[in-house]
Amino acid sequence: MNKTYLLNSKSGQQIYESVRDLPIIDYHCHLSPKEIYEDKPFNNIGEMWLGGDHYKWRLMRAFGIDEEYITGKADWHEKFLKYAETISLAAGNPLYHWTEMELNMFFGIEEHLCPENAEEIWNKANAIIKEKQLSPRKLIKSSNVEYIATTDDIADSLEYHEKLAKEGYEVKVAPSYRTDNLLQIRRTGYADYIAKLSDVCKYPINNLETLKKAATERLDFFKAHGCKMTDVGIPDFPDRIWDDIDADKVFTAALKGKMVSDDDYKGFLGNMYRFFGKEYESRGLIMQWHLAVWRNANSTLFKKLGADCGGDCMGDDIAVSSIIRMLDAIESDSGLPKTILYSLKPNLNAQLCSAGGSFRNVVCGAAWWFCDHKRGIEDQIETIAETGHLASFLGMLTDSRSFLSYARHDYFRRILCEKIGKFVDDGEFDGKQAEKLAMMISYSNIKSLVEDK
Repeated sequence: MNKTYLLNSKSGQQIYESVRDLPIIDYHCHLSPKEIYEDKPFNNIGEMWLGGDHYKWRLMRAFGIDEEYITGKADWHEKFLKYAETISLAAGNPLYHWTEMELNMFFGIEEHLCPENAEEIWNKANAIIKEKQLSPRKLIKSSNVEYIATTDDIADSLEYHEKLAKEGYEVKVAPSYRTDNLLQIRRTGYADYIAKLSDVCKYPINNLETLKKAATERLDFFKAHGCKMTDVGIPDFPDRIWDDIDADKVFTAALKGKMVSDDDYKGFLGNMYRFFGKEYESRGLIMQWHLAVWRNANSTLFKKLGADCGGDCMGDDIAVSSIIRMLDAIESDSGLPKTILYSLKPNLNAQLCSAGGSFRNVVCGAAWWFCDHKRGIEDQIETIAETGHLASFLGMLTDSRSFLSYARHDYFRRILCEKIGKFVDDGEFDGKQAEKLAMMISYSNIKSLVEDK
């Protein structure tokens, strides 16, 4: 891979040199703490690349590859060859860039993957995997990762976080407090989930008071295990706030399997969002809202493979007025915790950034998921610069289950530095401050938020 890949200006190249080797703080990802702890060497690049990576699964489906070669019973070699066929023609897709970067960074392979060289690359990569016994921790170390925030349900035991900490693992692996399952009271199996949470807490959860008691106890448990980040990423967003009496009625009705109306659901959510905002602020935790997503759009695929199989997509627009009112309600009630807003709909980003700028502690996050391609990252940088303050940007995260995905941080840094370099070359920004700005965004801003104080 060319050293100046995605860097077309001398200024961009110079700025990039100042951040290229900075450590990585991955403050939102879906890596498995169990896999990190067990640290089992991978058997081949097919398993390493395609096992659980729904980004690649979606691309292969879009290209018409049969499911047998995606999540089916075909062997890893066959699946790898199908992926090679897929990626070779995926012009403009970020996976094309990431595939090239991952092959180069982890295997020293310079060629573009295609059907003609797929067998050669399969053999070369597998020889390196075998020789170096490449495993999750070795990939993390070679990527210069300093901090990992996994995404964990609030009922999780965190046993592997405990084991990693007890072992003294050099990389900080911290849990993130994710409330999706707690909040989705209309989801099939919700009562079973609350029963599970009751078992964890060792008392029955049968009303709003005990629900909030359980939530705060689990929050303290997470914080004791190093939690700095919290998160929610459900399709709905509250447009009203029920008081505790009405929210309790909604919750107990849901537990009994009764129908909950849209209005009641949104009112319950509003009550819980305000509650969580207060609890996060009092503990100094960071609140992340992932917005405008639709989960498990393909119900047939979901029934066959479960969640996180590549069936999620952009959802409906969320009224920014509702987001503003919720931010204001939390601010008025307890003060806002540090809050990061992400939208899966790029058309909402300018509104979110301008809304966030009305509150001291609210910023827009990295271009999320379907937006973290070259144009999406460039647009996000420009939007934050134009409507907020670029020096407050918290930079890149992987949002991934793949241990090779740390190449995305280098991808982001190249795009960021080229963008700042263009500001400099166009006479729109002082070049003396360019490296400092790039360093803040790439590392020091998020470092200051997650480090122990």
